[in-house]
Amino acid sequence: MSLIAMPPASADILSRASQIIASLQAVLPLGTVIHDIEETRAYECDALTAYRCPPLAVVLPRSTDEVALAMRTCHELGVPVIPRGAGTSLAGGALPTADSVVISTIRLRDILEIDTANRYIRVQTGVTNLAVTAELETEGFFYAPDPSSQLACTIAGNIAMNSGGAHCLKYGVTTNNLLGVRIVTAAGEIAEIGGTACGTFGLDLLGLICGSEGQLAIVTEAVLKIVPKPEGARPMLIAFDSAEIAGECVARIIRSGLLPVAIEYMDDVCLRAVEAFAKAGYPVCAALLIVEVEGSEDEIRSQTEAIHSIASQLNPVEFRSSRNAEESLAIWKGRKSAFGAMGRLGDYLCLDGTVPVSQLPYTLKRIGKLSKEYGLEVANVFHAGDGNMHPLILFDANTPGELEKAERFGADILRLCVDVGGCLSGEHGIGIEKRDLMPKQFTSDDLALQMEVKSVFDPGWLLNPAKVFPLDASRAFREARADGG
Repeated sequence: MSLIAMPPASADILSRASQIIASLQAVLPLGTVIHDIEETRAYECDALTAYRCPPLAVVLPRSTDEVALAMRTCHELGVPVIPRGAGTSLAGGALPTADSVVISTIRLRDILEIDTANRYIRVQTGVTNLAVTAELETEGFFYAPDPSSQLACTIAGNIAMNSGGAHCLKYGVTTNNLLGVRIVTAAGEIAEIGGTACGTFGLDLLGLICGSEGQLAIVTEAVLKIVPKPEGARPMLIAFDSAEIAGECVARIIRSGLLPVAIEYMDDVCLRAVEAFAKAGYPVCAALLIVEVEGSEDEIRSQTEAIHSIASQLNPVEFRSSRNAEESLAIWKGRKSAFGAMGRLGDYLCLDGTVPVSQLPYTLKRIGKLSKEYGLEVANVFHAGDGNMHPLILFDANTPGELEKAERFGADILRLCVDVGGCLSGEHGIGIEKRDLMPKQFTSDDLALQMEVKSVFDPGWLLNPAKVFPLDASRAFREARADGG
């Protein structure tokens, strides 16, 4: 049994289930509301599968107006709402409870506007991440954030968790590439924040929405910044016989002032799984770096030579630069398929925490020691350039106590990230996975301020309940507010 706790379902809401479903069906088109247990079972969890619970109902709207109707109905009836994109959240951000209604953005799939002159694209947020760039392919532009799940994950989830990806080192994460949103509030009101203008003024509400994990509103449309394709790009492989030395190489590249478009890290456990699955031609080693540079041919050559010089000082097992487009595709196919390839080895927990790049060698060494202490193997694959780590803890879900042990191991890794000057999440968010670790990162006053912000947007705390904030802290906060404290 998972260590994750969820609050009990409201008996009052469950007793009104038929009324709630009928009210939603009355205001929404036929086929928009599903409530049969076999149909809702598909929504009982996201990619964090340790906790499962079918929701009371699921709403699948096709427009912002339909989202607003569903939200308004749930607000009037006092029903919790779980916003959901593609359900790829690894932190339990879209986990429902039995007394909640899931509102999914998955049918909001329209590309609304492309303006290459002003470098933006406007989309409904059920569009997948990869589909955005595919739409721009013939225009000579692309959308920079590229999570490993970009084939499946949607813009709605990317905004909710402020996702990044391999290219975030140079281009930034979602918040650096988001210009505006259309939202539906907890009360069912529609609002526009930001937009296509070059600059904005006033409070940065867009910054609040991005990364808010469905706590403040549901985002139905987004204006995204697009950038021209570079003249050329070339990845290189740098293999080491030590995880710590590979971490040191990353630190030295960053200290040198070079800015590759990506620096990715995979250790031997991950490499074995990936090579068996993707056959990318990776060298046999303890740790592998994929470093990609871009620009003109002269710029690529200059950067490659500089990185080779840095790596050579650390005696790499192998240094290999891609020679053609086919090799480049194979290199990135291996990295992008890492999480799926690891799944062939068995069950695993995928963590997400950040550390200062200078602390990578120590952090990797400490994770290795923790692995021995817990008796659980861990694979490391992550965005090394900005210290965004993704340790994968392998365990057997069929062995009693293994899941709990893996969760304790994961909590220790996340505490380690904070201890060395990092934070609990780089791109997966907090969800329920890291909810009870928030006091490690924030003081009680910090958390109270964040909860005050949520209360402004969602006074009834109906949006994505039991996420982000520790249950005891959020309960005490709401009770104090109810008492006028």
